[in-house]
Amino acid sequence: MTTTGSHKIQRIRLRLHDILEAGSKDDKASRLVDTFLIVLIVTNVIAFALETVASIERDYGGILSAFDAVSVVIFSVEYVLRLWACVELPMLRPLANWRARLKFARRPLLIIDLLAILPFYLSFLVTIDLRVLRVFRLLRFFKIARYSPALQILGRVIANERRALFGALIVMISLLLLSSTIIYFLEREAQPEAFGSIPHAAWWALSTLTTVGYGDVVPITALGRMFGGIVMIFGVGMFALPIGIIATGFGQEVNRREFVVTWSMIAKVPLFAHLNAASITHLMTRLQAQSFPTGSQILDKSDEVNAIYFIASGEVSVVHNDHKHLLRPGDFFGDSTLDETESEEAIIATAVSNCSLLVLEREDFDKLLQDDETLRTQIALAVQERQQQEQAARAGKRGTPPPRRRPPEGD
Repeated sequence: MTTTGSHKIQRIRLRLHDILEAGSKDDKASRLVDTFLIVLIVTNVIAFALETVASIERDYGGILSAFDAVSVVIFSVEYVLRLWACVELPMLRPLANWRARLKFARRPLLIIDLLAILPFYLSFLVTIDLRVLRVFRLLRFFKIARYSPALQILGRVIANERRALFGALIVMISLLLLSSTIIYFLEREAQPEAFGSIPHAAWWALSTLTTVGYGDVVPITALGRMFGGIVMIFGVGMFALPIGIIATGFGQEVNRREFVVTWSMIAKVPLFAHLNAASITHLMTRLQAQSFPTGSQILDKSDEVNAIYFIASGEVSVVHNDHKHLLRPGDFFGDSTLDETESEEAIIATAVSNCSLLVLEREDFDKLLQDDETLRTQIALAVQERQQQEQAARAGKRGTPPPRRRPPEGD
């Protein structure tokens, strides 16, 4: 294969990687593919449920089967394309292509993708009745986790807190066994058919600890009822324990994710490149996150600018001193009003695409400048450089003035 052909294939793989894996909200193709696959996944789950209705299966079984076949083809193409493009992932590039794809295929989401389509193909290869494997079609719903950051965070929380959750599970099993044993000795003579053994008593203990209370098996002795009340109280606390662990871990994971995103954004801003970890952490507590859709007005002529705006994602068009700037992630604006030596100039800022901004109020920024002389110098240089660019742009618009004529000698 020629070098040109190799580069072309690499570009195609990179584009597929951006569409299927990166999932940038600013990429129209990526958004379109994600939306289509989410709708297809949800529709497949609905179709699976409808097939269990006898009348619908009788009247529309053929259509539902055809839809399932088309869906399997689409999911199969998606699976193959993900495997083909995965070699462009930064962490997999050093590996040989087959090793990279094998490692990528072992990821949980890829295993779910495979299990969601495998039963369809097995029905052609194996002669036994595989209708029971149709339940694996429900795994297609778990494919939606790829498009849900919340579900991905929840998965990481469960993985991170597995030891604490395992400890909570041990406590729950211990309470279940203890409750079953005690109620067995308290009720076995009065109700031998319901509490004749510890396994029989475990059903009552489970329904009571979970506060479900079916009422099919209840203690009738005084001691049994007293103990039942105690078990109910313990049941409330028992299930609050794992819920509390997951809720705390979820909050920590969300904060950690926001911390990493904000830290990365600040680190990309040249003005803050020299700041140490303590300074960046202090700065992050004072930043306010704001989001703007495409075409929305961020600042208008009449707005009083008393903050500096850092672009975390997207693009912003800024008009200042009659000069237009197109700013990208890592850039900032609003800085001119933070310089006391400048006269107040109107700034017009418009979101060119969906953008996320981090806003730092003037009071907080001034305090940061007082504490950091290096940053103060860099701010002054950055503002001066932007002023020079604007002056050069204005001079270019006006054109070079014609040279003045020298007066004739001797006049």
